Amino acid sequence: MSTPISNAKQAQPAESATQTPAANPKAPVSKTQQTPTDTVTISTSAKAILQEVLENHAQTVQEANGGDSQARRLLAKEAAASIKPNG
Repeated sequence: MSTPISNAKQAQPAESATQTPAANPKAPVSKTQQTPTDTVTISTSAKAILQEVLENHAQTVQEANGGDSQARRLLAKEAAASIKPNG
């Protein structure tokens, strides 16, 4: 058999339990929401690699003529790849 409980409190509905900022004038109201931002830093070596990748052929030729050994190797590699074997 069950016994009735006489001193139990009833739960409030969820709507009345949470008050909106308009209903509670003492609650701080945030007018502007700041969006989180992330800062990314690229290393010097990564920037140098990116510059080499984005460099066009004329810049590579100019650097090779100026004594840049990496540019010379790249031009030699491109020249070897463009040669078609006889056959």
